[in-house]
Amino acid sequence: MIKNRKITILLSIVLILVLLAGCNTQENQKNTAYSDTIILATTTSTRDSGLLDYLLPKFEDETGIKVKVIAVGTGKALQMGRDGEADVLLVHAKPDEEQFVKEGHGLERHDVMYNDFILVGPKGLKVEFMDKSNDIVAAFKAIAENKYKFISRGDNSGTHKKELKIWKETGIQPGGAWYISAGSGMGYVLKMADEMRGITLTDRATYLNLRDKIDLSILVEKDSKLFNQYGIILVNPNKKDNINLEGAQKFMNWLLSDKAQKLIGEYGKDKFGMPLFVPNGRK
Repeated sequence: MIKNRKITILLSIVLILVLLAGCNTQENQKNTAYSDTIILATTTSTRDSGLLDYLLPKFEDETGIKVKVIAVGTGKALQMGRDGEADVLLVHAKPDEEQFVKEGHGLERHDVMYNDFILVGPKGLKVEFMDKSNDIVAAFKAIAENKYKFISRGDNSGTHKKELKIWKETGIQPGGAWYISAGSGMGYVLKMADEMRGITLTDRATYLNLRDKIDLSILVEKDSKLFNQYGIILVNPNKKDNINLEGAQKFMNWLLSDKAQKLIGEYGKDKFGMPLFVPNGRK
């Protein structure tokens, strides 16, 4: 009787050890999978400008870490960070980004690079905007007064936030048949503006990358209000158990390294005679 009881206890201990080993194996496999991949939530402009296709293979070759890109508007990317659905963010709405970190959703944020926004539209309108060529607020007022067709991103992206900020400065609430909210990414909106012979606000990099496929000219540029800063944010790992902080940290460090910053500064020079982004990352 006593012998049988000892055997039962021994078998129970062995079974528990086997189950624990299985759990550890599954956990190790899970951790390995996480360490091999990071999720980058970013603005559509970094994708549509071709920058990510240029940079990410170099990072992946050096580190062995794969980057899964989810290109959405900056507002959506920040929400993904709040929900723990991304490991790292590359976005362009600095006040919102700093608030994101201040609220504890992100661990740290750094400037990475910048370019500028430009107003583009049908070539026939270029003359109409010549006297407003570096005054974006005056140009927006002219659009509303003349009811020129305006295509808005309408997606809470960094570009959309900038557009709304400019409208606020005009004192005009845009609306009516001339104001069209696309709710879509930068590349799509540029093509939509081209097809509808409309005006839109865009980052310069995406415009230059698509310039040969559309028939839109720059109407307004080089207003200091059109500065466009990009930042990188590490998502707080407390958001979810599967946040890959280690991989995200390696990506952030790499993007801010001298090597990656030099790569960013060279992107576009051969094709456009100027870099599409100006690196200004410092950690």
